[in-house]
Amino acid sequence: MTTYRDKAGRPIVVVTGMGIVSSLGQGKEDNWKKLTAGESGIREISRFATDGMKTRISGAVDFLGEAAWCGPALTEELAMRAADEAVGQSGVGAKGDFPGPLFLAVPPIEFEWPQREEVAQAVGGDTIDYDAMLRVAGEQRFQRYHERFLFGSVAAHLADRFGTKGSPISLSTACASGATAIQLGVEAIRRGDTDAALAIGTDGTVNPETLIRFSLLSALSTDNDPPQGASRPFDKRRGGFVMAEGAGALVLESLEAATARGANILGVLTGCGEKADAFHRTRSSPDGKPIIGCMREALNDAGLAPEQIDYINAHGTGTPENDKMECLGVTTVFGERAKDIPISSNKSMIGHTLSAAGAIEAVVTLMTLGAQRIPPTINHKEPDPGIPLDVVPNTARDAKMAHAVSNSFGFGGQNVSLVLSREPA
Repeated sequence: MTTYRDKAGRPIVVVTGMGIVSSLGQGKEDNWKKLTAGESGIREISRFATDGMKTRISGAVDFLGEAAWCGPALTEELAMRAADEAVGQSGVGAKGDFPGPLFLAVPPIEFEWPQREEVAQAVGGDTIDYDAMLRVAGEQRFQRYHERFLFGSVAAHLADRFGTKGSPISLSTACASGATAIQLGVEAIRRGDTDAALAIGTDGTVNPETLIRFSLLSALSTDNDPPQGASRPFDKRRGGFVMAEGAGALVLESLEAATARGANILGVLTGCGEKADAFHRTRSSPDGKPIIGCMREALNDAGLAPEQIDYINAHGTGTPENDKMECLGVTTVFGERAKDIPISSNKSMIGHTLSAAGAIEAVVTLMTLGAQRIPPTINHKEPDPGIPLDVVPNTARDAKMAHAVSNSFGFGGQNVSLVLSREPA
């Protein structure tokens, strides 16, 4: 007899469709092939001039050609492609009538430099303050900018395309955003608000201003040559993350609804944990309590013990601070067993996709469970004695896995951990 509720009496939430776009390519097949081969999508930036910049590399999605005229448009295009794949695989709502809400992780939206210059020149000056720019953009001649640069515009367009129900939710919790979108979808189904939800994380903001801002925070790798070797999570030589773009999308359903329509179950969203850390705008609390609490909450929510976790998809940005704190969290939560649990970072290959990272990594984690094969952490040449973890260095590995944790820890103290399972208990 099939059990449709978890140990806490809540509807079991499953995944019936997934989609992904990254610097490695579009779609699950292309990404999985390259991830397990240890290929890198990091390249020298060609989208704009980088003269005088310390960082000249990124994991930009450049294979779409002129699909977008600015960051928000590319952010939307990436989300659309990932969601098309997810909804198409699921078969639910494939005709533009998705039977549940949209939860969208999206970067903060604001005027970019080319559009600022265009508006400023149109009103007869070289510069214009931001408030005036918003007023001018609201005029008929700049109506496309006014609509495009509203924070909810990407979600509104996606809701129209896929026919999601209710007001679409746009959210931004820094680098944890994609995981937060999934968590909100899980919670909506567990509450009984809906039988299905579309969760998307997307980010297409490799642009000069964003690059400079992160550079001023000393967060980015400056190892530009060769680009493919710059992202080095958990390596002693790590020096910063590599900005990237992409999107991940998941169709979430209650197990009961998915079973009733004969859907193929790709995995289970077994647990979610979230902890805030207001210690610093970029640094983690030195005691690691929010990261530790985040993972423990996810395990408790899943009703699983630490010894039942077979793999961890690390946040693993490649910054000195993040990797050290994630190691502290993992060793505290998993104790002596921490050194034996495989933990890998796909950011070593695709870069850090910021608002999209949590969703992309959830898709990769589910593919890992489905294939029983772990993508590696590439560029791992000099182990850090302070990080005594099995980081699956450089080469993919086959393993038996039933349950996995996917970590997403964001600037400003936004932390989310997801527990994903291969099949319902």
